Amino acid sequence: MLGRAKEQLPETLRNRERFEVLKVKGLLQGNKTVLSNLVQIAEQLQRPIEHLAKYLTKELAAKADLKQGYVIFNAKIPSAKINEKILAYVEVYVMCKQCARPDTTMTKSASEWVISCQACGAKYTAKGVI
Repeated sequence: MLGRAKEQLPETLRNRERFEVLKVKGLLQGNKTVLSNLVQIAEQLQRPIEHLAKYLTKELAAKADLKQGYVIFNAKIPSAKINEKILAYVEVYVMCKQCARPDTTMTKSASEWVISCQACGAKYTAKGVI
């Protein structure tokens, strides 16, 4: 009966990823881009918002300010480009290099960031950390 029930499920329910990064919600105000949900994305990734914002600042070559839950970039940046950079951030700073799971934590020790995987126990330093 279980096999028959699985066959009757639609494809979209069966092939869903366990870990999906939220898409950026933002708007343009003149020459600025205001992101309203970057704090929620950082919480989902279990990373400090300052670290994620600093990474995006360097990757997008635009100054960013954190104000009351909003991140304001001093440039017009399409949301597709920001989403692309966030996915690159996830690959480098969130996904485990050993088991490829997102169950990691990041702590600062001395002058470097250490990423620890809660699933497999791997620990490594994040190279090229800002």
